[in-house]
Amino acid sequence: MMTVNFEIARYRIAKGRNGMANSFNDTMIETFRANDGVLGGHFEGKTTLLLHTPGRKTGKQFVNPLVAAPYADSYIVCGSGGGAPEDPQWVANLEAVDGPVTIELGADTAQADHQVVRPGRDDDWDRLYGVWRAYWPDAATYETNTDRKFPVAVITVR
Repeated sequence: MMTVNFEIARYRIAKGRNGMANSFNDTMIETFRANDGVLGGHFEGKTTLLLHTPGRKTGKQFVNPLVAAPYADSYIVCGSGGGAPEDPQWVANLEAVDGPVTIELGADTAQADHQVVRPGRDDDWDRLYGVWRAYWPDAATYETNTDRKFPVAVITVR
């Protein structure tokens, strides 16, 4: 199985403004697809999914690899951007989608319903973010990088 070196990945995320985050995402997507959704290294044992969204301005299709905390019959993903000062673009793109989105989960591709949950707007944000934070402990580090509270999205396969 091909693995991703997490230290390199963190560096690439930090340098994302120079296009390196795209390189990291491309590597993650390639690894995900080559291994039926199983990632090694820092992601070993964690559920990840590939979220497909159209750009809200361009309509161009984007694919984003995301850590997905299992939650009842759904998954919670988080717009942490590794603690970046602004939400990742996929969050606004997802909010702009009316209807289902495509996800890749394991070896399967499926349609999924979605709901973006934001702090200060949605009453269930504390609970849902808590589920994701407990599943992905790196969230504690991400929180130290910004004053921003991260939106989450509930993804439910149809």
